[in-house]
Amino acid sequence: MYVLEEKIYFWLLVAIPLLLVFYIAVSLWRLRAQKKYAQKHQLPHLMPNKSWFKPLLKVITISFGLGFIAFSLVNLKAGTKLETVNREGVDIVFAVDISKSMLAEDIAPNRLEKSQQLVTQIINNLASDRIGLIAYAGSAVPQLPITTDYGSAKLFLQGLSTDLVSSQGTAINEAIELALGYYGDDSEAAKVLVIISDGEDHEGDSVDLAEAAAEKGLHIITIGVGTQKGSNIPIRENGIVKSFKKDQNGKTVITKLNATTLQEIAEAGNGVYIDGTLTNEVIEKLKAELDTLDKVAFDSQQYADFESQFQWFLAFGLFFVVLDVFYLERKTGWIKKLNLFNE
Repeated sequence: MYVLEEKIYFWLLVAIPLLLVFYIAVSLWRLRAQKKYAQKHQLPHLMPNKSWFKPLLKVITISFGLGFIAFSLVNLKAGTKLETVNREGVDIVFAVDISKSMLAEDIAPNRLEKSQQLVTQIINNLASDRIGLIAYAGSAVPQLPITTDYGSAKLFLQGLSTDLVSSQGTAINEAIELALGYYGDDSEAAKVLVIISDGEDHEGDSVDLAEAAAEKGLHIITIGVGTQKGSNIPIRENGIVKSFKKDQNGKTVITKLNATTLQEIAEAGNGVYIDGTLTNEVIEKLKAELDTLDKVAFDSQQYADFESQFQWFLAFGLFFVVLDVFYLERKTGWIKKLNLFNE
C-alpha cells in the first residue's frame, strides 16, 4: 500500500517540459547565430571538438534529476505490514445519478459535480463505516463493492460522468435493486442506501421498490441536488457550450429538482430526505440519521507502519544532478580515438 504525502510537489515536474522548450529555443538560436559565420557543413571543421550530442544528454540527465527530486519531495510512503483492525459501523452504498439532467448548472458548478463534492465530504467525515458506490441513469452500473478503502472510493467517484451509462433516463428503481445485492447476506451491519439525484424518476415504481427494500432491512436516504426553478441542460464541445438539450418538439428542456419523489422514496425506504444545497447541513443531517442506526463490529485489514521512501528518489536525483556536472560539451577523447564512424 502506498501513500503520497505531499502531492502538491508534483507541480515541480512542470519544470521538465519547460527545460526542454528552453533547450530547443537555445539550440535554434545557436544555429541561426552560427549560420552567420559559416555554412552548416563547415561547422564540424571549424569546431572539431564540439559534441552535438552532449548538450542533449545534459538536458536529459538534469530532467531525470529534477523528476526524482520532485518525487522525493512528494514523499511516497509504503505500508510495511498488513494488520487486522476492529471497526464498528454500518454499510453505506452511495448511488449517484449521472443522467444528462445532472449537467444542469442551477447549482454550482453543476449538479453532478456538486454530488461528487457532497459524497467526498461525507466520506471524509466517516469514521469506520464500510462504503460502496453505484452510478445510474437509464440503468444502474456497479462502481465499487463494499469496502473500507476510502481512497479508492474517492478515485472512482471522481471518474463518474454522464457518458458512463449509454442508456439515458433516471431509473432510481434499478439503483435500489442493484444496491440490495451489495450487502452480504451474513452481514449484521445496518444497510444504508444514499441516493444523490435531482429526483427526475422516469420509471415510476421506485416508491414501491423502496418500501419492499425497507422490509428487507434497507434504510434509504435521499439527497436532492438542484433547484425548484430549474435550468436548461448545456451541450458542450471541447468545454464550450454549443447548444442546449431540446425535446422532440424542438423546445429547450428545463430540468427541475423533483424533491417530492425523493421525499416519497425516503419515507417508503424508512429514511429521510436531505436538501443537498448546503454541504455542512447535509453532513450534519446524515450523521444524525446514521447515529440512530445500530453499529456492528467487524474486522478489516489495513496497512500499517508506513515508512517514507523519499531517500531513494533523493539519492537518484542527486546522482543525476552530480552526473550532469561531469558532462563537458566537447567530444570524449577515448571515444573519438575509436573512430567508430571511420571519419
